Amino acid sequence: MILVNARDARNVPGRKTDVSDAAWLADLGAHGPVRASFVPPPPIRELRDLTRARTIITRERTREVQRLEKLLEDACIKLSSVASEITGRSGRLMLQALIDGESDPAVLAELAHGRMRAKIPELTEALTGRFRDHHRYMAGLYLHRIDAHTRDINDLSARIEAAMEPFRLARELLTSIPGFSTTIAEVLIAETGADMTVFPTPQQLASWAGTSPGANESAGRVKSAGASRPAADPSRPSSPSNMPCSPRPGTCSPPASSTGTPERTTSPVTHPLKQRPARSDNSNHSATKSPSNH
Repeated sequence: MILVNARDARNVPGRKTDVSDAAWLADLGAHGPVRASFVPPPPIRELRDLTRARTIITRERTREVQRLEKLLEDACIKLSSVASEITGRSGRLMLQALIDGESDPAVLAELAHGRMRAKIPELTEALTGRFRDHHRYMAGLYLHRIDAHTRDINDLSARIEAAMEPFRLARELLTSIPGFSTTIAEVLIAETGADMTVFPTPQQLASWAGTSPGANESAGRVKSAGASRPAADPSRPSSPSNMPCSPRPGTCSPPASSTGTPERTTSPVTHPLKQRPARSDNSNHSATKSPSNH
């Protein structure tokens, strides 16, 4: 049994939409016109779950910060126009003082630390607003949710660090590339397994990662076509069927090996199933004609 991307099966001639087409799909799998999907070993799948969960929670934390900023603007508090991070050390002290009932802008501005001390006049003006009991309650709620997300992110990062032990050398090599942070390196290792042999060419890796631009041309007109959605997108289900190994048409990978990694092959495959047998039922679907019916 192999896992196959539904997109590849759909592109093979034949119908795959009702119960009788299950036999057709079985023939496709038996004769090889479809390719096996990239199924990494269990340790990589577990690491992938951790990195994707961290990405999702990080995005949720950012949304909570944006909601907090919108709440402050509703109260005419323009803290984000002076502080680059309203949940930083100085920002948290000022927000907590606002929640506790302090309303004097000068007193709030004096809570600044470090380089923010040079912006006390701007902070005094930015903290002049109408912060009511409703804003205090909502600000406390958002800060509580932000802190909960932060704890989850820290817990995930610690677990990812332990899971990355076998791939520490690969991560160090990746972080030596300009623009690669530790987080990016960990995500790349989790998505590819640090084993590039499952991708026969760099172009196939780029296509699988969703960084290859699309091509949409009809009648000599080139239409807008962006890059495909990456398989590493954490908003997609972490199902191996979303991750085709070889997107190049005309190539085929045999069933996955015992390690879960499909073997490499770059030789073109001639499809042995040129025509699908005509249907014997009275369905409204049009049957594929045999050569003798032309």
